[in-house]
Amino acid sequence: MMNGTDIVLDKIDLGILRLMQENARITNADLARELEMAPSAVLERVKKLEQKNVIMQYTTRLNPVALHQKLLAFISMKSSEGMGSNNTAKELAKIPEVQEVHHIAGDDCYMVKVRTADSASLMDLMRNKFSKIPNILSTRTTIVLETVKEEQQLVIPVK
Repeated sequence: MMNGTDIVLDKIDLGILRLMQENARITNADLARELEMAPSAVLERVKKLEQKNVIMQYTTRLNPVALHQKLLAFISMKSSEGMGSNNTAKELAKIPEVQEVHHIAGDDCYMVKVRTADSASLMDLMRNKFSKIPNILSTRTTIVLETVKEEQQLVIPVK
């Protein structure tokens, strides 16, 4: 896999990414029309962006409340593992309720984003899943009261 700094994106690539990030279901014909290009040329560009791992995945964004996952929490965790070891992170990533695992600088080792139905299910997650991971020394949980902005979209530069 290429390092992200090795990838060179031109104006057309950035245009494709901008349009696809706004609407992942945009058709190849619509992409070509917006970019004033031949559909075959756009398709080739998209395939190259996928091969370079610039476009990593196509997903559907779901409403967590509709799926009874009303509680969002961020959990800071301290681990007994030494630098460079990712065993704890790998174990955390296996847990379905865990949406993100970040190795962070500072007093704690990891920042973990979780979604559960309610505080009782969060407690169950901590008692029955996190407690089974041997290297976790401590946790500090922040429960989100209201989300003002949450999105995965990146700022795409204009060339």
